Amino acid sequence: MYPDHTHGVPAQRAVEVLQPTPLPPAVPVAAVQPGTVPAVASVVLPDGRVVTGYAIDHPQPEPATAAPDVSRAAVNVALGGVGFLAVCGGLLLLTSFIAALTAFITQLIILAAVVFGGWIAVQVLSSGSHRDGTTVNIRKAVFKRNHFHG
Repeated sequence: MYPDHTHGVPAQRAVEVLQPTPLPPAVPVAAVQPGTVPAVASVVLPDGRVVTGYAIDHPQPEPATAAPDVSRAAVNVALGGVGFLAVCGGLLLLTSFIAALTAFITQLIILAAVVFGGWIAVQVLSSGSHRDGTTVNIRKAVFKRNHFHG
């Protein structure tokens, strides 16, 4: 029934004493001017406890110097230059593509001329070796009033 086997007599518990461990400050503490008393602040923790202490002002960093304002005209000129460079790059690629396409078409035309010319040459040169056709030798021809007399 009783976990400590004391038969109904409650056991005495040992008292624990916890000592708080001091934490080093996270930021350097500003020195308080002699003769001035800092304000007292109270904070309510989520568990309902109230902590009261002196409010310490933390040193503020120096404000950065503001950069000079840039005029809208300068920004527009810079953006226009970037856009112009992008367009020039695209035009350069386009002209390179057109030049390559022109060279390709020219090579196709030359190849067709060589192949067709070779075929014509084969036809002309091979007709001399074949004696199948009719050969007409015209030695003397007389043309009178647009009529041929042979």
